[in-house]
Amino acid sequence: MNFAPDLFSAGWHIFACLCGLGGGAWVIRTAPWRRMLDGHQLNALAGAAVILTLLWSLNAGVYPGLNLHILGAMATTLIFGPQLALVVLALALTGVTLNGSIEWSAIPINFLAMGIVPVALGSLYFRLVERWLPKHFFVYIFINAFIGAAVIVLVQGVIASLMLFSAGAYSADKLLSEYLPFFLLLGFAEAWLSGMALTLMVIYRPEWVASFDDRHYLMNK
Repeated sequence: MNFAPDLFSAGWHIFACLCGLGGGAWVIRTAPWRRMLDGHQLNALAGAAVILTLLWSLNAGVYPGLNLHILGAMATTLIFGPQLALVVLALALTGVTLNGSIEWSAIPINFLAMGIVPVALGSLYFRLVERWLPKHFFVYIFINAFIGAAVIVLVQGVIASLMLFSAGAYSADKLLSEYLPFFLLLGFAEAWLSGMALTLMVIYRPEWVASFDDRHYLMNK
């Protein structure tokens, strides 16, 4: 999203700060930190943060203070789990802030829109798929990684539009006609990148993917 800080009132920034503090406390308390004792896992997390920093730096401007870019939140959630996914996204957000793509004062509102919201949506989506669909390799790849990534981007676009409209930054007509439709194109790109990344990882490094278990998805299938 790369929201500019002046698009939102002080109340929005305070709310975003509170959400960020709450999310940070939850991550500190519940994240599987022992996984980071494995050097390969730590390298994977750092590498994901660097890749997302580069992808977020390649953005297209839509309106003043608004940019669109590949998000990668669904893939990150599936690979690392929701807690460590928030760590990866926070590191990526710090990276794009350091390179000047985002203002420091906009970190809370951008972390809410590009971190907390999509990770929460991705976790909920994955749980629903796990509950209602069979545990099969192709279900995992196509429903979670491909379709899930596109769905999360589209829903996030709706939520981002609602945030902008509620903040009085842009009118509903402008957002519906000239902002939200771009998320359809973004969803296709997100789906392919997420799907390909998860396919390669579950084939060559399944132990690095927190949401994938060979016993559930491959054995006796």
